[in-house]
Amino acid sequence: MATSTKIVLTPSHGGVFSQPGLSWASARKVSEVLQHDMENHHIYLNDIEFHDHIVHFMLTIWALGASPETIQLQYEREDKRQRPAYPRDESLIQSLSDKKVFMKYMYHEEQYSNYLAFFQREITQKGVPAIMKEYLFGGDELAESLLSRMFAGLVHPIIHLGFGIEFQQPAIVAQAFAQASVHKDYLAESFYNPAAVNSSTSCQGNKSLMEIMGEMRADRKIRDSSSHGDTDVFTEGILQRAGAEVVRYCSQWTVPEDQIHKKLVEMINTAIYWTSTAQNPNKELKLDFFFIHATNLSIFFQTFMDLPYLSASEKSRFLEMKGRMDLLIWASRKMPEPQPNDISKYPIRLGWPEVFSKSYLHPSDDGHLAKFVRTVAFAQELCRSYEETSNIVLPVTGDMWLKIGNLGKTNSKHFRIR
Repeated sequence: MATSTKIVLTPSHGGVFSQPGLSWASARKVSEVLQHDMENHHIYLNDIEFHDHIVHFMLTIWALGASPETIQLQYEREDKRQRPAYPRDESLIQSLSDKKVFMKYMYHEEQYSNYLAFFQREITQKGVPAIMKEYLFGGDELAESLLSRMFAGLVHPIIHLGFGIEFQQPAIVAQAFAQASVHKDYLAESFYNPAAVNSSTSCQGNKSLMEIMGEMRADRKIRDSSSHGDTDVFTEGILQRAGAEVVRYCSQWTVPEDQIHKKLVEMINTAIYWTSTAQNPNKELKLDFFFIHATNLSIFFQTFMDLPYLSASEKSRFLEMKGRMDLLIWASRKMPEPQPNDISKYPIRLGWPEVFSKSYLHPSDDGHLAKFVRTVAFAQELCRSYEETSNIVLPVTGDMWLKIGNLGKTNSKHFRIR
C-alpha cells in the first residue's frame, strides 16, 4: 500500500491514460526507482534550479508500457545527473507546524528535505484530501502562497502534484508540496491576484482561449515585451514590460462552475494546438521546449476536476489559473503565428504504440517527449465527443492528434529554462 513515505505502484495504477497490460514486474521496478529517488535526491539537479524530472519520467513511461529493463536503463541515466538530498533538521521540521515559521523558510532550496518530511507527516496524520484543502484552498496567506507557487518554476511543482494525485501516491504529493515551498512566489502579486480582481470587476463575456490569443497577438506592446536575452521570461520580460496588458487579456478567460468540463476540454485542446503549431516556416519542425510544459501539465486537470473533495468554485478557480498560465507562457515567447498546415501535412508513419515506445526510448530526453505524446493521446479520447464544436474553440480534431503524436515522438527544441 502506498503511503506518505512509501511509493507502491500496481498494474491498476495506470492513471487516466495507460497502455493495456501493465505488468507487475514494471510496477515493482518503477516503485523501486522512485523510492530511491525520493530518499537520495534533491529536487533540483543543479544550483540554477533545474528540476529533478525522475518522478515525471518514470511514471509516464510506466503508464506507456515500458519494460522493467527500460525503466532501469532510463533511471540510471537520470540518476547520474542528480544532487544528493540535504540532511534533515528535526527541530526545524517540527517548527514548520507554525505557519509563520513555515513561511519564513520558503524559497530556501536547502530546506526541501525538511518540507518533505513535514508534509509526509501531515499526510500521514490528516490524509491527502485534508492537505489539499488546507494548504492549497484554505484561503489563508500560506495556502494562497502555495497555490501560486505551484505554478512557479515553469509549472514543475503542479506537474509533480498531478502525478501524485493521478497515480495515487501520497509520497509524491508530499514531494510536490515541498517543491512548491522552495519556489519563489513571483506570480501572485504580478499576475494571479490582479487577474482575479480584473475578472471579478469587469464583464468580459465568455471568450475562448483562441479568441483571446487572437486579440493578444494583435497587441504590439505584448508582442514587443519579451526578448531572447531575458534571464527570466516572466519577471524580467513580459510581466515587467507589459504586465497590465497581459493581466487584462488573461483575466478574460473564465470558467463558469456549470461549464467546468467544457472548459477543461477547451484548455487541453488549445494548449496542444499552440504548442504543436508554433513552427518556424523556414526551419524543420520541432516542438518548443518551453511550450511543451503547458501541454504536459494539461493532462492532470482531468484528475483535479474529478476530485470529490474540491468544491465547484475551487475547481473553477484552479482551472482558470491553468488557462491563464497557458496564455502567459505563450505570450512570453512572442506569440508565434500558428502554422496548422505543418501539422495537416505531417505524415503518419507510426501508430500510437510505436509513438509511445519511440518517446520513452529516446536517448537524450528526460521524459518531456513521453509526457507530451501521452497527453496528446489522452486528449484525443477526451475531446472526441466535442469534435463537432466550432474550430475557434477546439482547433485540434480528426487525424491531427496522431500527426502531432508523430511529430512529438522525436522532436524537441531545447532552451535553457528554469
